[in-house]
Amino acid sequence: MIDKVKLAAAVVLVALGVWGYYWLADSALVLRVLAVLGGLLAAGAVAWWSEPGKQFAVFAGESVAEVKKVVWPTRKETIQTTAAVFAFVVVMAVFLWLTDKGLEWLLYDLIMGWKK
Repeated sequence: MIDKVKLAAAVVLVALGVWGYYWLADSALVLRVLAVLGGLLAAGAVAWWSEPGKQFAVFAGESVAEVKKVVWPTRKETIQTTAAVFAFVVVMAVFLWLTDKGLEWLLYDLIMGWKK
């Protein structure tokens, strides 16, 4: 129950930050942006101490660890894979165009007799 109260307070803090942005409409833009950032930071701090916030922090840390395990392709591998995809797209486009024209010729010229 206390976690729901903390998360509700975080939502209220974000809303207060947005409200502060509009309340400071006659002030400098820097102050208005600081009001929003202050609301977001305060909301983040409150949410951080809730159980869902702690679970999110653990999840984020594990996600970063998993990203570090990924073997990213080299520039050469990326260019080769991209070239293969483009070549396949061109081959498929030509194949579909030839199929379309072949069926058009078969249906309209031979079967139906509609000469163009």
